[in-house]
Amino acid sequence: MKRIFTLLGIATAFAYSSQTIQQVRNMSVGATVTVRGVVSNGSELGAIRYLQDGTAGIACYGNNLSSLTTGDSVTATGVLFDFSGLLELSPTNSFTDHGPVTPNVPQVIPITSAGEALESQLIRIENVTFVQSGNFAGGNSTVQITNGANTLDVRINGSTNIDGTAIPAGPVTITGLMGQFNANYQVVPRSLADIVPYVAPAREINVKINGTTALNNTTYVIGNTANNVITIENSGVQTLTVTGTSITGANAADYTTNLNATTVAGLGSGNFTLTFAPTGNGTRTATLSIANDDSDENPYVITLSAVGLDNLATEPTTNASNLSFSNLQAYTLTGAYNAGNGAEKYLVLWSKNGPVSGSPMDGTSYQRGDIIGNAKVAYSGSSTTFVPRGVRANQPYHFAVYAFNGPAGFENYKTTNPAIGNTTTTGLNVGNYYAGINAQSPTFLGDLSALINPHTFISYFNYKQTVMNQFEVSDTTNGQSFVTCVYTGENKVFNDPFDWSATGYSREHTYCHSWMPTFPCDNPEEPEYTDQHNLYPTNLANANSYRSNLPLLEITGNVLFTFLEGSVGYNGNQMCYEPRDAQKGNAARSIFYQATCYNGQNGLNWSLPAYQDQESLKNWHFNDLPDSYEIARQEYIFSVQGNRNPYIDSVEFVCHVNFANMSYLAENCNLGIEEQLSANFSVFPVPSRNQVFAQVNNTNITAYSVTDLSGRVILESSNLELPVLILDGAQLNAGKYLLSVQTPFGIAQKSFVIE
Repeated sequence: MKRIFTLLGIATAFAYSSQTIQQVRNMSVGATVTVRGVVSNGSELGAIRYLQDGTAGIACYGNNLSSLTTGDSVTATGVLFDFSGLLELSPTNSFTDHGPVTPNVPQVIPITSAGEALESQLIRIENVTFVQSGNFAGGNSTVQITNGANTLDVRINGSTNIDGTAIPAGPVTITGLMGQFNANYQVVPRSLADIVPYVAPAREINVKINGTTALNNTTYVIGNTANNVITIENSGVQTLTVTGTSITGANAADYTTNLNATTVAGLGSGNFTLTFAPTGNGTRTATLSIANDDSDENPYVITLSAVGLDNLATEPTTNASNLSFSNLQAYTLTGAYNAGNGAEKYLVLWSKNGPVSGSPMDGTSYQRGDIIGNAKVAYSGSSTTFVPRGVRANQPYHFAVYAFNGPAGFENYKTTNPAIGNTTTTGLNVGNYYAGINAQSPTFLGDLSALINPHTFISYFNYKQTVMNQFEVSDTTNGQSFVTCVYTGENKVFNDPFDWSATGYSREHTYCHSWMPTFPCDNPEEPEYTDQHNLYPTNLANANSYRSNLPLLEITGNVLFTFLEGSVGYNGNQMCYEPRDAQKGNAARSIFYQATCYNGQNGLNWSLPAYQDQESLKNWHFNDLPDSYEIARQEYIFSVQGNRNPYIDSVEFVCHVNFANMSYLAENCNLGIEEQLSANFSVFPVPSRNQVFAQVNNTNITAYSVTDLSGRVILESSNLELPVLILDGAQLNAGKYLLSVQTPFGIAQKSFVIE
């Protein structure tokens, strides 16, 4: 529910917004958060506003933010969202404008410090030149700046007064917001006033430790390095005077330096020593303060973080506790737990194969997707909430949460009494969506079309931000991600954020664009071109290009091309594409949906091409019923596009449509009793590593048998009365099996796979 905080509700809002922006940045995408910060830009950058507090910055997106201007103090609530690498509150559901305060002061940084740590903060880079010459392009464009050795993207927004103007030819100082697009970081200036000729300052201090810039008011990790080099750089033209240094804090006695009163000539530098000699175990912190005559960075303060004699951080006193779950959907869930005493961070493990086994090892860094025992890492960070990626429908998930402290390589995990819990995601949530729809009525097809169209329009470009980032992309080891080609089964591994070009993937129209009566309908984009029910991720070169606009059929003749589980060949005299078995029913239902959704619009008939045999698709539909992936995808798309694919929700709807001419069929499917049972028989997950769940809707399973491909019985049992059958897949070797279940109404069969 949207809520705009009133002045009377400010105290409540502040209590809810107890987390800093830095803490929020460590939370999972999909979490709803509240932050308070000062706005760094106004309408010159469009519908986005960048907020900053003393810890970090974050972008907020939404047309409802149009009244906010630079310097406004704001409390904002929204959903964490990854927009091509930029972390945003999108949508920003509500905000309170507390009025103007002192605007954010840009952080002066070297070009080499532009990166994730400063994302969405106001920064300034001095003494750089533009790589390009001439004029900035009209509209949105990207150019580069360089310091002679390094380059950085500059994003010019067409909504500013910069586009179309002359690109400065000499050295400049550029101010802007630290942005990101895909793998590239970029500075985003707000107006021409942010790009000015460079004038060398009188004095400008920069501090490096062991060759790496340690920005003012940040933390530098010493780790266990005994001898360190402090470099004081002065990019000003006059002599910089350091009047003294101090080391204070809990473990100040562990640190010594010979950096005292000194001078650094204009454009010069000087090296000094910082020695770390721990006197105890655990985390050892101190604050280094450098007094100097740089007018805007005095003192220059760096927090030093190190570990003691045991080479580990201090272990938390107690673990996280009271793990609970909310927002249970077919495609997502949110976990929350109470903080552990003395804990900085948390490692969340999850498993679909029973309770989490194994525990993290001290001194080992784990990233999302890494495997520990029978579980994977769902989250690692400082937040007490998490939203795992790759959630699917009707799945039991088990979790364990471990508190820990320490930087990478020096982690100390509290491995006793972790917070544990389990939950099961939901399935189809049809509700009363089809109220008034009667499959026995001659108006059935038109009624169905009117129900699912119109719907919320989402552009083809935004498919990456919605279905890809929020649903298709899952975790693998080493902090990487993967996406599956729906046609071939290829699992493409990549480094976040997802990018179509870098992965070689595309958005495949299952109902081909060229089949559409409105073809071409991509410029401008029409709803039928961008409909998310019809789009799937595929390998561009080895799946999408070969499928082209071929019909989807079984190959009965010569095979012309194969990539993994997808092939091009002949069905009789018709060249066709045959996708992997797991996608056949999904593809059929997407084609049926597309034809139904847009049929009759503008008087056009969306019947299938003569070479796309509907009976083949209907056979695929019944032989590959919706699984946990497709059900989750249905519910996710419903949540963003606002309409459903009726052929996922009701198996028999296809029986009443002649897709060859888009007419109503009065007859029923005339399924035999065992065909009806099979149509209502679900086995999930597919594939599985351990537990396999099976159910036949509206009846109990009284006996079952599992056979391998040779027909040998592997498992069997009788005299049962089970609404859901749970098989222990650990008893089975990797491979394909046939599950046969007995019910009071007959036998149903379906294959499943153990990885």
